Amino acid sequence: MKFTWFHLMPYRFLPEDFKEKYHSVWVDIPRDLYDPKVGHRLYNDYLDQLEYADSMGFDGLGVNEHHQNAYGLMPSPNIMAAALTRRTRNANLVVLGNSIALYNPPIRVAEEFAMLDVISGGRLIAGFPVGTSMDTNFCYGEVPATIREKYYEAHDLIIKAWEAKDVFSFNGKYTKLRYVNLWPKPLQQPRPPIWIPGGGSVETYDFCADHDYQYSFLSYFGYIAGKKVSDGYWDVMAKKGKELNPYSLGFAQVVAVSETDEQAEKDYAPHMDYFYNRCLHVYNGFADAPGYRTVKTIKAGILGQVGDQAAMRREGLKWKDFLDQGYVIAGSPKTVRDRLREAMKSLNCGHLMILQQIGSMPPELVRKSTNLFATEVMPHMRDLWSNFEDRWSPKRELPQADFAMPGPVRFDKREVNGKAHASASASAEVRSAK
Repeated sequence: MKFTWFHLMPYRFLPEDFKEKYHSVWVDIPRDLYDPKVGHRLYNDYLDQLEYADSMGFDGLGVNEHHQNAYGLMPSPNIMAAALTRRTRNANLVVLGNSIALYNPPIRVAEEFAMLDVISGGRLIAGFPVGTSMDTNFCYGEVPATIREKYYEAHDLIIKAWEAKDVFSFNGKYTKLRYVNLWPKPLQQPRPPIWIPGGGSVETYDFCADHDYQYSFLSYFGYIAGKKVSDGYWDVMAKKGKELNPYSLGFAQVVAVSETDEQAEKDYAPHMDYFYNRCLHVYNGFADAPGYRTVKTIKAGILGQVGDQAAMRREGLKWKDFLDQGYVIAGSPKTVRDRLREAMKSLNCGHLMILQQIGSMPPELVRKSTNLFATEVMPHMRDLWSNFEDRWSPKRELPQADFAMPGPVRFDKREVNGKAHASASASAEVRSAK
Protein backbone atom coordinates (compact mmCIF):
# COMPACT_ATOMS: atom_id res chain seq x y z
CA MET A 1 0.00 0.00 0.00
CA LYS A 2 1.26 3.50 -0.90
CA PHE A 3 0.39 6.79 0.78
CA THR A 4 0.47 10.31 -0.66
CA TRP A 5 0.12 13.19 1.80
CA PHE A 6 -2.15 15.47 -0.25
CA HIS A 7 -2.53 19.17 0.53
CA LEU A 8 -5.32 21.44 -0.72
CA MET A 9 -3.87 24.61 0.89
CA PRO A 10 -7.17 26.28 1.83
CA TYR A 11 -7.56 29.80 3.19
CA ARG A 12 -8.20 29.09 6.87
CA PHE A 13 -9.77 32.40 7.92
CA LEU A 14 -13.07 32.87 6.10
CA PRO A 15 -15.71 34.62 8.26
CA GLU A 16 -18.18 32.64 10.35
CA ASP A 17 -21.13 33.76 8.21
CA PHE A 18 -19.39 33.06 4.91
CA LYS A 19 -21.93 30.53 3.64
CA GLU A 20 -24.89 32.79 4.44
CA LYS A 21 -23.39 36.09 3.34
CA TYR A 22 -21.23 35.28 0.32
CA HIS A 23 -22.12 34.00 -3.13
CA SER A 24 -19.38 31.42 -3.64
CA VAL A 25 -15.96 30.32 -2.40
CA TRP A 26 -14.89 30.02 -6.03
CA VAL A 27 -14.76 32.35 -9.07
CA ASP A 28 -16.25 35.58 -7.62
CA ILE A 29 -15.15 35.41 -3.98
CA PRO A 30 -14.45 39.01 -2.83
CA ARG A 31 -10.75 39.90 -2.93
CA ASP A 32 -10.92 41.88 0.32
CA LEU A 33 -11.33 38.59 2.23
CA TYR A 34 -7.70 37.74 1.37
CA ASP A 35 -4.89 39.15 3.49
CA PRO A 36 -1.46 38.66 1.82
CA LYS A 37 0.29 38.81 5.22
CA VAL A 38 -1.87 35.90 6.38
CA GLY A 39 -1.22 34.19 3.04
CA HIS A 40 2.53 34.50 3.57
CA ARG A 41 2.23 32.61 6.84
CA LEU A 42 -0.13 30.01 5.36
CA TYR A 43 2.07 29.13 2.39
CA ASN A 44 5.05 28.62 4.65
CA ASP A 45 3.03 26.62 7.18
CA TYR A 46 1.71 24.42 4.40
CA LEU A 47 5.14 23.80 2.91
CA ASP A 48 6.38 22.93 6.41
CA GLN A 49 3.59 20.34 6.68
CA LEU A 50 4.48 18.74 3.36
CA GLU A 51 8.15 18.62 4.34
CA TYR A 52 7.18 17.04 7.65
CA ALA A 53 5.19 14.38 5.81
CA ASP A 54 8.33 13.61 3.78
CA SER A 55 10.31 13.14 7.00
CA MET A 56 7.60 10.81 8.37
CA GLY A 57 7.91 8.33 5.51
CA PHE A 58 4.99 9.11 3.21
CA ASP A 59 5.48 7.87 -0.34
CA GLY A 60 4.25 11.03 -2.06
CA LEU A 61 3.54 14.71 -1.50
CA GLY A 62 0.45 15.89 -3.37
CA VAL A 63 -0.34 19.35 -4.74
CA ASN A 64 -2.87 20.54 -7.33
CA GLU A 65 -4.11 23.47 -9.43
CA HIS A 66 -7.09 25.75 -8.77
CA HIS A 67 -7.91 29.37 -9.56
CA GLN A 68 -9.74 32.33 -7.98
CA ASN A 69 -10.84 30.58 -4.81
CA ALA A 70 -10.31 30.10 -1.07
CA TYR A 71 -10.64 26.30 -1.26
CA GLY A 72 -7.10 25.79 -2.55
CA LEU A 73 -4.43 28.48 -2.84
CA MET A 74 -2.38 26.91 -5.64
CA PRO A 75 -2.93 28.51 -9.03
CA SER A 76 0.51 27.07 -9.87
CA PRO A 77 1.23 23.70 -8.23
CA ASN A 78 4.56 23.63 -10.08
CA ILE A 79 5.80 26.47 -7.87
CA MET A 80 4.95 24.45 -4.77
CA ALA A 81 6.56 21.33 -6.20
CA ALA A 82 9.68 23.34 -7.06
CA ALA A 83 9.93 24.54 -3.47
CA LEU A 84 9.66 20.93 -2.30
CA THR A 85 12.34 19.59 -4.65
CA ARG A 86 15.13 21.18 -2.60
CA ARG A 87 13.65 20.63 0.86
CA THR A 88 12.59 16.99 0.60
CA ARG A 89 14.63 13.92 -0.18
CA ASN A 90 12.45 10.83 -0.14
CA ALA A 91 8.82 11.29 -1.18
CA ASN A 92 7.60 11.47 -4.76
CA LEU A 93 6.31 14.83 -6.01
CA VAL A 94 2.70 14.11 -6.98
CA VAL A 95 1.49 17.10 -9.02
CA LEU A 96 -2.24 16.49 -9.59
CA GLY A 97 -1.74 18.24 -11.74
CA ASN A 98 -1.55 20.77 -14.42
CA SER A 99 -4.90 21.38 -16.12
CA ILE A 100 -3.30 20.91 -19.51
CA ALA A 101 -6.09 22.37 -21.65
CA LEU A 102 -5.51 25.75 -19.99
CA TYR A 103 -1.90 26.11 -21.16
CA ASN A 104 -1.09 27.93 -24.40
CA PRO A 105 0.95 26.24 -25.68
CA PRO A 106 0.74 23.02 -23.64
CA ILE A 107 4.44 22.43 -24.27
CA ARG A 108 4.92 24.61 -21.19
CA VAL A 109 3.66 21.71 -19.08
CA ALA A 110 6.13 19.32 -20.69
CA GLU A 111 8.99 21.75 -20.01
CA GLU A 112 8.12 22.54 -16.38
CA PHE A 113 7.40 18.92 -15.48
CA ALA A 114 10.72 17.92 -17.07
CA MET A 115 12.48 20.56 -14.94
CA LEU A 116 10.82 19.25 -11.77
CA ASP A 117 11.75 15.68 -12.63
CA VAL A 118 15.39 16.59 -13.24
CA ILE A 119 15.79 18.80 -10.17
CA SER A 120 14.15 16.23 -7.89
CA GLY A 121 16.27 13.33 -9.15
CA GLY A 122 13.41 11.57 -10.93
CA ARG A 123 10.72 11.83 -8.25
CA LEU A 124 7.93 13.43 -10.31
CA ILE A 125 4.48 11.96 -10.85
CA ALA A 126 2.71 13.96 -13.58
CA GLY A 127 -1.01 14.59 -13.14
CA PHE A 128 -3.18 15.64 -16.12
CA PRO A 129 -6.64 16.73 -14.91
CA VAL A 130 -9.23 18.25 -17.21
CA GLY A 131 -9.94 20.70 -14.36
CA THR A 132 -13.12 21.76 -12.60
CA SER A 133 -15.81 23.70 -14.40
CA MET A 134 -15.13 26.62 -12.03
CA ASP A 135 -11.46 26.77 -13.03
CA THR A 136 -11.65 25.96 -16.73
CA ASN A 137 -14.92 27.52 -17.86
CA PHE A 138 -15.45 30.47 -15.53
CA CYS A 139 -11.97 31.50 -14.33
CA TYR A 140 -10.07 30.78 -17.56
CA GLY A 141 -12.90 31.15 -20.08
CA GLU A 142 -12.58 27.82 -21.88
CA VAL A 143 -15.59 26.65 -23.91
CA PRO A 144 -17.20 23.70 -22.03
CA ALA A 145 -18.11 21.72 -25.13
CA THR A 146 -14.56 21.68 -26.52
CA ILE A 147 -12.51 21.44 -23.33
CA ARG A 148 -12.02 17.68 -23.59
CA GLU A 149 -11.02 17.80 -27.25
CA LYS A 150 -8.45 20.46 -26.36
CA TYR A 151 -7.31 18.34 -23.42
CA TYR A 152 -6.69 15.26 -25.58
CA GLU A 153 -4.67 17.28 -28.09
CA ALA A 154 -2.58 18.83 -25.30
CA HIS A 155 -1.95 15.36 -23.89
CA ASP A 156 -0.71 14.04 -27.25
CA LEU A 157 1.67 16.98 -27.67
CA ILE A 158 3.17 16.63 -24.17
CA ILE A 159 3.71 12.88 -24.47
CA LYS A 160 5.33 13.19 -27.90
CA ALA A 161 7.53 16.05 -26.63
CA TRP A 162 8.80 13.81 -23.82
CA GLU A 163 9.34 10.70 -25.93
CA ALA A 164 10.49 11.98 -29.33
CA LYS A 165 14.16 11.54 -30.17
CA ASP A 166 14.33 14.43 -32.65
CA VAL A 167 12.82 17.84 -33.35
CA PHE A 168 9.29 17.59 -34.75
CA SER A 169 6.43 19.82 -35.87
CA PHE A 170 2.97 19.71 -34.32
CA ASN A 171 -0.05 20.73 -36.38
CA GLY A 172 -3.06 20.40 -34.09
CA LYS A 173 -6.44 22.06 -34.13
CA TYR A 174 -5.64 24.21 -31.09
CA THR A 175 -1.82 24.30 -31.09
CA LYS A 176 0.50 24.66 -34.10
CA LEU A 177 4.28 24.57 -33.49
CA ARG A 178 6.92 24.49 -36.20
CA TYR A 179 9.63 23.34 -33.79
CA VAL A 180 9.14 21.12 -30.77
CA ASN A 181 12.51 20.32 -29.20
CA LEU A 182 12.19 19.74 -25.47
CA TRP A 183 15.08 21.01 -23.35
CA PRO A 184 15.41 19.69 -20.72
CA LYS A 185 13.98 16.22 -21.15
CA PRO A 186 12.76 14.26 -18.09
CA LEU A 187 15.18 12.20 -16.04
CA GLN A 188 12.67 9.34 -16.02
CA GLN A 189 12.67 7.79 -19.47
CA PRO A 190 10.69 7.77 -21.60
CA ARG A 191 8.50 9.86 -19.26
CA PRO A 192 7.35 10.20 -15.65
CA PRO A 193 4.39 8.09 -14.43
CA ILE A 194 1.06 9.69 -15.29
CA TRP A 195 -1.94 9.89 -12.98
CA ILE A 196 -5.28 11.19 -14.25
CA PRO A 197 -7.33 12.92 -11.53
CA GLY A 198 -11.06 12.53 -12.03
CA GLY A 199 -14.25 13.45 -10.24
CA GLY A 200 -16.39 10.74 -11.80
CA SER A 201 -16.44 11.38 -15.56
CA VAL A 202 -16.83 7.94 -17.07
CA GLU A 203 -14.75 8.80 -20.17
CA THR A 204 -11.72 9.06 -17.88
CA TYR A 205 -11.97 5.31 -17.14
CA ASP A 206 -11.42 4.48 -20.81
CA PHE A 207 -8.65 7.05 -21.19
CA CYS A 208 -6.70 5.58 -18.26
CA ALA A 209 -7.26 1.99 -19.36
CA ASP A 210 -6.24 2.66 -22.96
CA HIS A 211 -3.02 4.47 -21.99
CA ASP A 212 -2.11 2.42 -18.90
CA TYR A 213 -2.38 5.49 -16.65
CA GLN A 214 -3.42 5.53 -13.01
CA TYR A 215 -6.97 6.73 -12.32
CA SER A 216 -7.00 9.07 -9.30
CA PHE A 217 -10.52 9.53 -7.96
CA LEU A 218 -10.74 12.80 -6.03
CA SER A 219 -13.90 12.55 -3.97
CA TYR A 220 -15.22 14.44 -0.97
CA PHE A 221 -18.13 12.05 -0.51
CA GLY A 222 -15.78 9.46 0.98
CA TYR A 223 -15.15 5.82 0.28
CA ILE A 224 -18.70 4.46 0.75
CA ALA A 225 -20.15 6.70 -1.97
CA GLY A 226 -16.90 6.35 -3.93
CA LYS A 227 -17.39 2.63 -4.39
CA LYS A 228 -19.84 3.29 -7.25
CA VAL A 229 -17.11 5.10 -9.16
CA SER A 230 -14.37 2.57 -8.39
CA ASP A 231 -16.66 -0.29 -9.44
CA GLY A 232 -17.31 1.52 -12.72
CA TYR A 233 -13.59 1.88 -13.31
CA TRP A 234 -12.85 -1.77 -12.57
CA ASP A 235 -15.72 -2.86 -14.85
CA VAL A 236 -14.14 -0.94 -17.73
CA MET A 237 -10.71 -2.39 -16.94
CA ALA A 238 -12.12 -5.92 -16.90
CA LYS A 239 -13.98 -5.45 -20.20
CA LYS A 240 -10.77 -4.25 -21.83
CA GLY A 241 -8.85 -7.24 -20.50
CA LYS A 242 -6.61 -5.13 -18.25
CA GLU A 243 -5.03 -6.35 -15.05
CA LEU A 244 -7.09 -5.36 -12.00
CA ASN A 245 -4.00 -4.05 -10.27
CA PRO A 246 -4.94 -1.99 -7.17
CA TYR A 247 -2.03 0.38 -7.78
CA SER A 248 -3.76 1.61 -10.95
CA LEU A 249 -6.37 3.29 -8.71
CA GLY A 250 -5.80 6.21 -6.37
CA PHE A 251 -8.42 7.58 -3.98
CA ALA A 252 -8.55 10.78 -1.91
CA GLN A 253 -9.90 10.36 1.63
CA VAL A 254 -10.17 12.74 4.58
CA VAL A 255 -8.43 11.10 7.56
CA ALA A 256 -7.81 12.44 11.06
CA VAL A 257 -6.14 10.59 13.94
CA SER A 258 -6.16 11.39 17.64
CA GLU A 259 -5.52 9.52 20.90
CA THR A 260 -9.14 8.34 21.20
CA ASP A 261 -12.35 8.50 19.20
CA GLU A 262 -13.72 11.08 21.63
CA GLN A 263 -10.62 13.26 21.38
CA ALA A 264 -10.76 13.10 17.60
CA GLU A 265 -14.19 14.73 17.63
CA LYS A 266 -12.96 17.45 19.99
CA ASP A 267 -9.87 18.06 17.88
CA TYR A 268 -11.24 17.95 14.37
CA ALA A 269 -15.04 18.43 14.22
CA PRO A 270 -14.95 22.26 13.89
CA HIS A 271 -12.41 22.06 11.06
CA MET A 272 -14.41 19.45 9.16
CA ASP A 273 -17.44 21.74 9.46
CA TYR A 274 -15.37 24.62 8.05
CA PHE A 275 -14.27 22.52 5.10
CA TYR A 276 -17.66 21.13 4.11
CA ASN A 277 -19.66 24.30 4.76
CA ARG A 278 -17.23 27.03 3.71
CA CYS A 279 -14.52 25.57 1.47
CA LEU A 280 -17.10 23.67 -0.61
CA HIS A 281 -19.65 26.49 -0.74
CA VAL A 282 -19.80 26.82 -4.53
CA TYR A 283 -22.56 28.60 -6.43
CA ASN A 284 -24.41 26.00 -8.47
CA GLY A 285 -24.10 28.04 -11.65
CA PHE A 286 -20.31 27.74 -11.42
CA ALA A 287 -20.24 24.06 -10.53
CA ASP A 288 -21.28 22.51 -13.81
CA ALA A 289 -21.36 24.71 -16.92
CA PRO A 290 -23.66 23.38 -19.69
CA GLY A 291 -21.58 21.06 -21.86
CA TYR A 292 -18.85 20.49 -19.26
CA ARG A 293 -20.06 17.05 -18.19
CA THR A 294 -20.74 14.62 -20.99
CA VAL A 295 -24.07 12.95 -21.65
CA LYS A 296 -22.52 9.58 -20.84
CA THR A 297 -21.48 10.75 -17.37
CA ILE A 298 -24.87 12.33 -16.67
CA LYS A 299 -26.65 9.13 -17.71
CA ALA A 300 -24.40 7.18 -15.33
CA GLY A 301 -25.91 9.20 -12.47
CA ILE A 302 -22.58 10.39 -11.10
CA LEU A 303 -22.97 13.58 -9.09
CA GLY A 304 -20.58 16.49 -9.18
CA GLN A 305 -18.38 17.14 -6.13
CA VAL A 306 -19.78 20.65 -5.55
CA GLY A 307 -22.97 22.57 -6.23
CA ASP A 308 -26.55 22.26 -4.99
CA GLN A 309 -26.93 18.48 -5.24
CA ALA A 310 -23.71 17.84 -3.34
CA ALA A 311 -24.62 20.46 -0.74
CA MET A 312 -28.07 18.93 -0.20
CA ARG A 313 -26.52 15.54 0.49
CA ARG A 314 -24.41 17.13 3.23
CA GLU A 315 -27.10 19.39 4.65
CA GLY A 316 -27.45 18.99 8.40
CA LEU A 317 -24.76 16.33 8.74
CA LYS A 318 -22.96 16.23 12.08
CA TRP A 319 -19.66 14.64 13.07
CA LYS A 320 -21.14 11.17 13.58
CA ASP A 321 -22.94 11.37 10.23
CA PHE A 322 -19.73 12.25 8.41
CA LEU A 323 -18.07 9.20 10.01
CA ASP A 324 -20.96 6.79 9.46
CA GLN A 325 -21.36 7.78 5.82
CA GLY A 326 -17.63 7.53 5.11
CA TYR A 327 -16.98 11.18 4.28
CA VAL A 328 -14.35 11.19 7.02
CA ILE A 329 -12.30 8.40 8.62
CA ALA A 330 -11.32 9.61 12.07
CA GLY A 331 -10.68 8.41 15.59
CA SER A 332 -8.03 6.53 17.52
CA PRO A 333 -5.23 4.81 15.59
CA LYS A 334 -7.03 1.46 15.91
CA THR A 335 -10.34 2.88 14.68
CA VAL A 336 -8.64 4.52 11.71
CA ARG A 337 -6.63 1.38 10.90
CA ASP A 338 -9.69 -0.83 10.87
CA ARG A 339 -11.90 1.56 8.91
CA LEU A 340 -9.23 2.49 6.40
CA ARG A 341 -8.30 -1.12 5.73
CA GLU A 342 -11.96 -1.88 5.08
CA ALA A 343 -12.17 1.15 2.77
CA MET A 344 -9.13 0.32 0.66
CA LYS A 345 -10.19 -3.31 0.28
CA SER A 346 -13.70 -2.32 -0.79
CA LEU A 347 -12.29 0.03 -3.44
CA ASN A 348 -9.44 -2.31 -4.49
CA CYS A 349 -7.20 0.74 -4.12
CA GLY A 350 -3.41 0.71 -3.80
CA HIS A 351 -2.68 4.47 -3.67
CA LEU A 352 -4.31 6.46 -0.88
CA MET A 353 -4.19 10.24 -1.24
CA ILE A 354 -4.70 11.21 2.36
CA LEU A 355 -6.12 14.61 3.32
CA GLN A 356 -4.89 15.40 6.84
CA GLN A 357 -4.92 19.19 6.73
CA ILE A 358 -8.53 20.01 6.17
CA GLY A 359 -10.44 23.28 6.36
CA SER A 360 -9.33 25.53 9.22
CA MET A 361 -7.10 22.95 10.91
CA PRO A 362 -4.12 24.69 12.59
CA PRO A 363 -0.51 23.48 12.20
CA GLU A 364 -0.24 21.78 15.59
CA LEU A 365 -3.25 19.52 14.87
CA VAL A 366 -2.01 18.75 11.36
CA ARG A 367 1.33 17.66 12.78
CA LYS A 368 -0.34 15.57 15.48
CA SER A 369 -2.63 13.74 13.06
CA THR A 370 0.20 13.20 10.56
CA ASN A 371 2.52 11.82 13.23
CA LEU A 372 -0.07 9.43 14.63
CA PHE A 373 -1.00 8.23 11.15
CA ALA A 374 2.63 7.69 10.12
CA THR A 375 3.64 5.85 13.28
CA GLU A 376 0.50 3.97 14.31
CA VAL A 377 -1.60 3.49 11.16
CA MET A 378 0.56 3.44 8.03
CA PRO A 379 2.94 0.61 9.10
CA HIS A 380 -0.05 -1.66 9.73
CA MET A 381 -1.36 -1.20 6.17
CA ARG A 382 1.82 -1.64 4.16
CA ASP A 383 1.09 -5.33 3.62
CA LEU A 384 -1.98 -4.63 1.48
CA TRP A 385 -1.46 -5.47 -2.21
CA SER A 386 2.08 -6.79 -1.68
CA ASN A 387 1.46 -9.40 -4.38
CA PHE A 388 1.04 -6.70 -7.06
CA GLU A 389 3.67 -4.58 -8.82
CA ASP A 390 3.29 -0.82 -8.54
CA ARG A 391 3.98 0.37 -12.10
CA TRP A 392 2.67 3.89 -11.47
CA SER A 393 5.42 5.21 -9.21
CA PRO A 394 8.90 6.50 -10.10
CA LYS A 395 11.53 3.78 -10.34
CA ARG A 396 14.26 5.93 -8.74
CA GLU A 397 16.91 4.80 -11.23
CA LEU A 398 19.38 7.62 -10.57
CA PRO A 399 22.40 6.11 -8.78
CA GLN A 400 22.83 7.39 -5.24
CA ALA A 401 26.35 8.60 -6.11
CA ASP A 402 24.88 10.93 -8.74
CA PHE A 403 22.13 12.31 -6.52
CA ALA A 404 22.75 16.02 -5.87
CA MET A 405 22.16 17.30 -2.35
CA PRO A 406 21.61 20.96 -1.49
CA GLY A 407 25.02 22.39 -0.69
CA PRO A 408 25.94 24.04 2.60
CA VAL A 409 25.30 27.77 2.74
CA ARG A 410 28.15 30.13 3.62
CA PHE A 411 27.26 33.45 5.21
CA ASP A 412 29.62 36.39 4.69
CA LYS A 413 29.19 39.73 6.41
CA ARG A 414 29.61 42.59 4.01
CA GLU A 415 29.11 46.33 4.17
CA VAL A 416 26.10 47.55 2.18
CA ASN A 417 25.21 51.22 2.50
CA GLY A 418 27.27 51.45 5.66
CA LYS A 419 25.45 48.53 7.35
CA ALA A 420 26.50 44.98 8.05
CA HIS A 421 24.81 42.71 5.56
CA ALA A 422 24.71 38.89 5.53
CA SER A 423 24.87 37.45 2.04
CA ALA A 424 24.52 33.75 1.38
CA SER A 425 26.32 31.84 -1.31
CA ALA A 426 26.06 28.14 -1.92
CA SER A 427 29.40 26.39 -1.71
CA ALA A 428 28.35 23.18 -3.41
CA GLU A 429 30.16 22.41 -6.64
CA VAL A 430 28.35 21.18 -9.72
CA ARG A 431 29.79 17.99 -11.13
CA SER A 432 31.14 18.32 -14.63
CA ALA A 433 29.12 16.48 -17.27
CA LYS A 434 30.47 13.09 -18.10
